[in-house]
Amino acid sequence: MAGHSQFKNIMHRKGRQDAMKSKLFGKLAREITVAAKLGTPDPAMNPRLRAAIIAARAENMPKDNIERAIKKATGGEGDNYEQIRYEGYGPGGVAVIVEVLTDNRNRTAGDVRATFTKSGGNLAETGAVSFMFDHLGVIEYDAKVASAEAMFEAALEAGADDVVSNADTHEIYAAQDRFGSVAKALETKFGEPRKSSLVWRPQNTVAVDDEQGEKVIKLIDNLNDHDDVQNVYANFEVSDALVSKMSA
Repeated sequence: MAGHSQFKNIMHRKGRQDAMKSKLFGKLAREITVAAKLGTPDPAMNPRLRAAIIAARAENMPKDNIERAIKKATGGEGDNYEQIRYEGYGPGGVAVIVEVLTDNRNRTAGDVRATFTKSGGNLAETGAVSFMFDHLGVIEYDAKVASAEAMFEAALEAGADDVVSNADTHEIYAAQDRFGSVAKALETKFGEPRKSSLVWRPQNTVAVDDEQGEKVIKLIDNLNDHDDVQNVYANFEVSDALVSKMSA
């Protein structure tokens, strides 16, 4: 019986992981289709599409899925998704930005509002918290592709604004109008990055205690679990102990 229970547990876990991967692939495909619709279907000429494809490859999304998502846009088959940004406050006064792609604005707005409320936060007007963030491009490389000094020099020459290097990664930040050219220059020198996208980077972070931190993390997880939600950003920092606890 013990072996049977263990087998069921393994199958349940695999089923949950497969469901999560399927949901992630759905979100990545949606972004690829929207990016291809808004610009050219050629990733070399469309920075947003290029970034979406890189994100898909980073998650091991099959090539056929990527090509199918692009064809949906060029063939006019893709649904018409609306890009919306929601802003609000989580527990502890943490500022939260939620980016969605939806084919039903009213449904998504209700769902996002309910998620904030259930987590002890509240949805606010657009613009209520975004002034606390910088909207810019980030290009991420594995630390082993270059030394911190070499990456800094290359990024500076390419026109980047900031480089943050640690033992695992190099994160290169660039203003939106230079994002495409910086990404292209770095890719020519170091190869395809691990990540390339526009993000909301907090100008300052809010320190929260472990109890509030857990609630904020749960809010972010619940938001990310929604099919229409593409990205969630927040300006909080938590203790190392909570990070270890939540990742255990």
